[in-house]
Amino acid sequence: MPVFYGKDIPSRLMLGTAQYPSPAILAEAFRQSGAGIATVSLRREAGGERAGQAFWSLIEELGVAVLPNTAGCHSAREAVTTARMARELFETNWIKLEVIGHADTLQPDPFGLLEAAAQLCAEGFEVFPYCTEDLVLCERLVEAGCKVLMPWGAPIGTGLGLNNIYGLRSLRAHFPDIPLVVDAGLGLPSQAARAMELGYDAVLLNTAVARAGDPVAMARGFARAVEAGALAAKADPMDPRDMAAPSTPVLGKAFL
Repeated sequence: MPVFYGKDIPSRLMLGTAQYPSPAILAEAFRQSGAGIATVSLRREAGGERAGQAFWSLIEELGVAVLPNTAGCHSAREAVTTARMARELFETNWIKLEVIGHADTLQPDPFGLLEAAAQLCAEGFEVFPYCTEDLVLCERLVEAGCKVLMPWGAPIGTGLGLNNIYGLRSLRAHFPDIPLVVDAGLGLPSQAARAMELGYDAVLLNTAVARAGDPVAMARGFARAVEAGALAAKADPMDPRDMAAPSTPVLGKAFL
């Protein structure tokens, strides 16, 4: 199971908490998924009046680790300010760092992301950066102090799966000792399984479960897919071949 900043996580599946049809469905989806981490946007809470107290109580009842995020931030300054507020409110140094650079694709701004990551790491935050699969950017994030990387599979909410298998595989090979999480773009359990087969440590998703016709069933499906993919990676799967190879030995077969 993954270890993030020294903390053992009991599941390779991480879930977001937005867009569910009801709090009851959110809670049951989490239970069925076995997810070990819930991502929560600061915008769901009000620092002074605690207007989101009912929601926060629900998350606490789930008994999972909370990963606050800076969703919706479009500059390093905005993300850093949001992260500081999140640390005070949620009483954790963990922060999922998002600095959005493109309004249509929600692609991270690599320059703002690196600037914010360096500042937050210097302030003692344990940063989970939402990034692309760009190798140079990821190297700079690690140099800045990030001990986890969260490259996207595809743009947030698209369900397109893993758009750049080569890039994701290259990251895994280049950072064998850094926990890697595919974050965003997964739409089907099979896509999550594929991420695990590439050797990734976990996947993070929200829309695929929350917006499914049956979120609870979809959560259960992702839980099983992630486990299957992790087992496949651990089992050292066979390499693909260009030619067919008989599974039944020809030696000793009678020829008529």
